[in-house]
Amino acid sequence: MDDQGEMTFTGVPAGTMPPERRAAAVRRLKAIEGQVRGLERMFEDGRPCLDLMMQVASVQEALRRVGQLAMRNYLETCVTSALQDHDPTAAAQTYDDLMDAMYKYVR
Repeated sequence: MDDQGEMTFTGVPAGTMPPERRAAAVRRLKAIEGQVRGLERMFEDGRPCLDLMMQVASVQEALRRVGQLAMRNYLETCVTSALQDHDPTAAAQTYDDLMDAMYKYVR
């Protein structure tokens, strides 16, 4: 559905995530939570800097993968819906939003 209640090609409301993708993201986030707690213990235990940096990089990569899930969903639902509506104003806004998202979140 888009903002007017129409279904997108994925069968979920625009701006929301299909249940299986949402479940995958939540599983990843729970794993990341465990990684961060382990990293906290490593700092508290005074582990070597290189070990700490390796784990920080691991957490960052895991978060990046969750961000990729969210970006893919955004492209498949919001962007696709806006472009299929054939509304030039909505398409222009969507392009602006996409550019903002790319510069803010994709690095």
